[in-house]
Amino acid sequence: MAPRPFGYDDPVNAETLHHPVVVLDLDGTLVDSVYQHVVAWHAAFHDVGLHVSAVRVHEAIGMGGDRLVAHVAGDAAEVAVGEDVRKLHDDYFRSYLRTVCALDGAADLVETLARHGHRLVLASSSEADIVDDLLEIVDVRRHLTAIVTGSDDAATKPAPDMVQLAIERAGGGRAIVVGDAVWDAVSAEAAGVPCIGLRSGGVSAERLTTSGASWVYDGPRDLLDHLEGGPLTRQGSSTT
Repeated sequence: MAPRPFGYDDPVNAETLHHPVVVLDLDGTLVDSVYQHVVAWHAAFHDVGLHVSAVRVHEAIGMGGDRLVAHVAGDAAEVAVGEDVRKLHDDYFRSYLRTVCALDGAADLVETLARHGHRLVLASSSEADIVDDLLEIVDVRRHLTAIVTGSDDAATKPAPDMVQLAIERAGGGRAIVVGDAVWDAVSAEAAGVPCIGLRSGGVSAERLTTSGASWVYDGPRDLLDHLEGGPLTRQGSSTT
């Protein structure tokens, strides 16, 4: 059997299958990078002569970059300048990486969930190289069973494919998604998986719940502080 990726040492067995797979988002869930993405997209659109409001861009953060341009600027913009905008966004975002920090409690949450026996998978619509850069900021890679990114052959959020692929790579079974964006909740619901919403990406609790999140916490620290008796530990919860 090939070794499990990203330093995950424990085999999938009856004990680990007892705990739901936790599918983690990255931007706004583990690292405080949502607003850097907003500024990067906003600047990229400006550079190609398009004005897209920052509010509109923020609402789209979390969906795949292959979808975002058409979503916020229309299909004509995607055809004309989509690739240029994505390249500019990536260049701008990398220049802002020095301002990105791990969210409070993110590393502690991941470590605690791993210690409790959950199989943890990262599913981010960002491309693999940007995901790698962000994982250097939050020290959780060793706890991850696998990583799914926008570079994988799977439709990006809000399609269910990334969530489904993440669960498959973790060995299957019950699962729950943790994410900060509307698109995390929508993709989870489409995959038939419950979602915990985090407000740390700047989306309101109301927007998260109306998009499909069953629980909402302020951020990873709040989720960690309320872990006992919560959806990740409660027996018989709706994580089936």
